[in-house]
Amino acid sequence: MSTITPTNLLDDWQSGLADGRIVPYLGPGVLADVTSLADGREIPATSEQLILAMNGGRPMAPKLMYEFPRAAMNVELKRGRNAVTRFLDSTYGGTRWTRAALHAWLATLRPPYVIDINRDTQLLDSYAGTPHLLILGCARLGGTDYRFKLYVSDGGRYRVISPAEADTALPVLFKPMGAPLPEPSYIASDADYVDYITELMGGFAVPSFVKARRRGRRYLLLGMRLDRDTERMVLADLIHDAAVEPAGWALIAEPNAKERRFCQRIGIEIVEADALALLAEVVPG
Repeated sequence: MSTITPTNLLDDWQSGLADGRIVPYLGPGVLADVTSLADGREIPATSEQLILAMNGGRPMAPKLMYEFPRAAMNVELKRGRNAVTRFLDSTYGGTRWTRAALHAWLATLRPPYVIDINRDTQLLDSYAGTPHLLILGCARLGGTDYRFKLYVSDGGRYRVISPAEADTALPVLFKPMGAPLPEPSYIASDADYVDYITELMGGFAVPSFVKARRRGRRYLLLGMRLDRDTERMVLADLIHDAAVEPAGWALIAEPNAKERRFCQRIGIEIVEADALALLAEVVPG
């Protein structure tokens, strides 16, 4: 069992996040404390929460409940792609949510490179008023030669740019599964993931300037469970060329055997605490 704790590494993590040596990799757990301002319901972030929200609060067939992409594929086949897009737009673009404590903390550090596999807009809110680059993953239906859409913000407005136009000194926000803003773009269904992961492995889902920036970096996985093949495959490719010994750390309160094996294989050290426990270390009491 790992004896590493957030307390042991917190100072190093905070300095590394701030100067870019460590890249935060954000999963659904970073939104665990987020609720609707209108009615207090939790934001759908985990796979199960998303499936239930997409289906009006009702469970779907057991085989569809296994993973959100599978359920989204079923909805796409029955009701069309737009049904999935409308659900994600309404959830993340049309509903007002409370601020996530982990996002508020990261905003004080302003990491120069962040990967966020959630589809909400809190990361964009953190950099509002600050010029930055935004990368959204895009599905095969919206794809070009690349499987991403690249935007630059002047601190107020976004505009589409080509990779050759990117000012690589700016902070980079990478949302591989997409977001509703500045224009809706999502990786959601099984078909989306198959296409995206194929292009990710082929090098067409990551801009070249990000491939250069990520060399030798370490990663801090926050709110990430690693017991699903799709998320493990995306992670392994996005952290390609990471540092060694270790490649980073994953905060997982009760890791299972599959997560332990995967993290050992890719050089990630498990810290047996959840992401919100990190905030208790940052602000004791």
